Amino acid sequence: MVLILKEFILNDAIEEIMDNVRSVSAELDPENIEDMTRLLQTSKNVFVMGLGRSGLVARAFAMRLMHLGISVYVVGETTTPALTSEDCLLSISGSGETFSIISAANIAHKRGTKIIAVTSYVDSTLGEMADLVVHIKGRTKIDSEKNYITRQMNGKHQSLSPMGTLFEVTSLIFLDSLIAQLMVEMGKTEEDMKARHTVIE
Repeated sequence: MVLILKEFILNDAIEEIMDNVRSVSAELDPENIEDMTRLLQTSKNVFVMGLGRSGLVARAFAMRLMHLGISVYVVGETTTPALTSEDCLLSISGSGETFSIISAANIAHKRGTKIIAVTSYVDSTLGEMADLVVHIKGRTKIDSEKNYITRQMNGKHQSLSPMGTLFEVTSLIFLDSLIAQLMVEMGKTEEDMKARHTVIE
């Protein structure tokens, strides 16, 4: 009986994540995506940044950009050079209010670096600072509502995906899908990317 209950919750959680991915996909603005891919291709260097699990998503995206032959750096690494006005900074923050992300965006703004924000809140501090914003929905504000009656009256139930999972997983899928778009636009094949894959592991 316990095993059946666990499987039921697991399947619901998967469906919730998939529904979020489908919802974000349906709402993407083609012009926005076109601007993003253009900026990634035309920037001298692309810098990526995120904290915690969002940081892991940023690193995964950086790896694929490198495979495409795009000059990319992860903010915080010892080999990361200075930002310039010819570069772009891609910042991933669900809330758009993470202190270190905002601090880095401020520096980028002062140096004339273009900023791409991947966030759940387009009207956040990061969203307002960015030259281009990609809206990736995560958990809604009602999910943080502790009052059971209030949640029920709003027709909302507690999310089965803990903390920032919806935002992080959806961001990963979005950015991996963006790589597929870049492959087509840049005329790159999987073989081209494999040729740039590390041989020292």
